[in-house]
Amino acid sequence: MDGLWTLYLDRVVGPMASPGAFPTREREAQALRLDGHMDTTDLALLRRAGPITANPVEAIRSWLPEFTALRCDLHAHPETGFEVHRTAALVAGKLAAWGIEVHRGIGRTGVVGVLRNGPGPRIGLRADMDALDLTEANGFAHASRVPGRMHACGHDGHTTMLLATARYLAATRRFQGTVVFIFQPAEEGQGGAQAMIADGLFERFPCDRIYALHNWPGMPVGHFGIATGPVMAGCAFFDIGVQGRGGHGARPENTVDPVVIGAQIVGSLQAVIARNLPAQEAAVLSVTGFDAGNAYNIIPDRVALRGTVRAFSTEVMAMMEGRIRSLAAGIAGGHGAQVDIAFREVTTPLVNDEIPSNIAAAAARDLVGPGRVERDLAPSVIGEDFAAMLDKVPGAFVLVGNGEAGVPELHSPHYDFNDAAIPYGAGLLAATVERELRAED
Repeated sequence: MDGLWTLYLDRVVGPMASPGAFPTREREAQALRLDGHMDTTDLALLRRAGPITANPVEAIRSWLPEFTALRCDLHAHPETGFEVHRTAALVAGKLAAWGIEVHRGIGRTGVVGVLRNGPGPRIGLRADMDALDLTEANGFAHASRVPGRMHACGHDGHTTMLLATARYLAATRRFQGTVVFIFQPAEEGQGGAQAMIADGLFERFPCDRIYALHNWPGMPVGHFGIATGPVMAGCAFFDIGVQGRGGHGARPENTVDPVVIGAQIVGSLQAVIARNLPAQEAAVLSVTGFDAGNAYNIIPDRVALRGTVRAFSTEVMAMMEGRIRSLAAGIAGGHGAQVDIAFREVTTPLVNDEIPSNIAAAAARDLVGPGRVERDLAPSVIGEDFAAMLDKVPGAFVLVGNGEAGVPELHSPHYDFNDAAIPYGAGLLAATVERELRAED
């Protein structure tokens, strides 16, 4: 036993503890359990043993083979939108096995776990569970087994990291208060966060602060990005239908040509940002579809345009909606055509609050050192519906390194989550909870 104890101190605890930090044989057994030398499923002894003083990243790393297998299983069985039944059942089963109170069916298929450890504040931790409608191009053993669906954004990794956090906190209980584990469906543009909120998420499970993670290709594993203020853009989709009067392509004078009108609308929309926003204000307006006729000699009756808008403030988003509507209506009306316009906000801008951002950054620095924590992140124009939860509860959204060289981007058919990031993401969430909910010594 003494040899294993020395190994644990050297390899796991390092300079963060000494033999005096675990003065009893029960605490010694606790340390060895976390290093993989004993059965980690016996939570009773862990709880009797008292607080763990080791870095949670190292403690969770001892479980990495198990959580890697879990993540690969989720990757191989992707579910999309609100139809995440298998994933939700797996999550609920794991939480229950670790003694965490489980609530299912929040926002249709969301899962909430509640872990109480005496009175105190309430901290929410959120992960998304859904995959994308995309055909996977990878050939590894855990590639998607569901045609046309894949985990191309790393939500399989996010779910796994939050489960690892839940297991660690249930085992150690090194906090005073309540942790709410939120597993959300339908993040990919279908309003899963809004559905959980509408289903009474924060009335049933109040949170004083809330945190979430997202893996980030291009950032080294073991690094974090934590900004204060805008982190990700609000996202909206728009559809523009132009109803003209079709006819023979050889006699355009007898038509109201919706193709020409649609093309003018596309060109005019390109000036919305350039001529309405100051140069230092970032936004995106992209027309991504133009559906018209399918014959060489027929001018169609109707064309349909679609696109997306991204902005970092609700005021800019509202301005762009107004300009899209007025330009499309004016151009169509000037040609004698009718126009119908739909503008659908998918996410609001994601803005990190200052205090939670600072708390998460301090926890990250303790785990990996200040040189691996980037505070001055440029906001991304990617949308993320965790913004809806931050609109209700102050909190922070943290980026977790998923690897640098040659790592495919998010939403690529070649993407895969980097399992080496699991201990870092889970460890940061655990350390943030322990910092927020400091237990009395």
